[in-house]
Amino acid sequence: MTKRDWVMKSTIAVMLSTSLLMGGQVGQAAAYSQDSGKSEQIVSLTKSLVGKDYKFGAEGPNSFGSAGLATYVYGKAGIKIDDTIAELYRSGTKVSRTSVKAGDLVFFSSNGKGNPSFMGIYVGNDQFIYSSQSQDEVVVKKYSAYEKKFLGARRYVKEESASKPSTPNNGSEAAAIANQVIKNGEKYMGTPYKFGSSKNTTKTFDCSSFTQRVFKEAGITLPRDSRQQSTVGKSVSLKNVKKGDLIFMKASVNTSSDRITHVAIYAGNGKILHTYGKPGVTYSKFDGTNWERRVVKVKRVIPE
Repeated sequence: MTKRDWVMKSTIAVMLSTSLLMGGQVGQAAAYSQDSGKSEQIVSLTKSLVGKDYKFGAEGPNSFGSAGLATYVYGKAGIKIDDTIAELYRSGTKVSRTSVKAGDLVFFSSNGKGNPSFMGIYVGNDQFIYSSQSQDEVVVKKYSAYEKKFLGARRYVKEESASKPSTPNNGSEAAAIANQVIKNGEKYMGTPYKFGSSKNTTKTFDCSSFTQRVFKEAGITLPRDSRQQSTVGKSVSLKNVKKGDLIFMKASVNTSSDRITHVAIYAGNGKILHTYGKPGVTYSKFDGTNWERRVVKVKRVIPE
């Protein structure tokens, strides 16, 4: 090999190494940008709505209530959240006042105590935007100026690290979620049954508001009624039912109609956790009972 050939090969090797290194850096930067993309989208859209009219309970696009502004903006960013201040304050990931990031929801009351009476979206640079009843429009406010009225902040945009490798789920995570669902349900044992109970209360439940609530507390969003819930998730056979699966039933053993009228959570060991009639939230024996004979379908909504 001549000296000239050696120099050319060495140069090519250096160029390839540099290219690979830069490619890795570009890939990592793109992944991190993807993490912040939702927040940037939320902030951008929120800023574009400044000046829109305030209207109690409205969810856009031309007027907004306090919670409705967040519900609309997050929905446009592809994130489904609740539509009341109380529910939004109860959910999400808690964030301290000094740790808020752009896109976080911030909650306030007139004296900084009790339940939140208004809320906004933090947009960075010591600013938040909210739909103000007193000013009758969507306004920008200085975040630090509301320190004495601050109650809390919640984060709904999932944070992911590009440097953390993804690992296959071996089933343990799904089992942990199922156990959490059951634990969530058990804390409501004995809560009275009420047909058509509001999704915003835990003082009473009907069958589907109960399942919606306990799954939501485990991080899984379900539709409101049992027939809607039966359309999501993965269909599984009754013989393969697992803890945490939703079991949908018809009105009675003798009816020929498969119209769904009840939903329960399979709790393992031949039992279901659900609510009905006088017992309210309770465990019931499932295997070999009329509950089992009423089954129309089984759905798995916990990711595997």
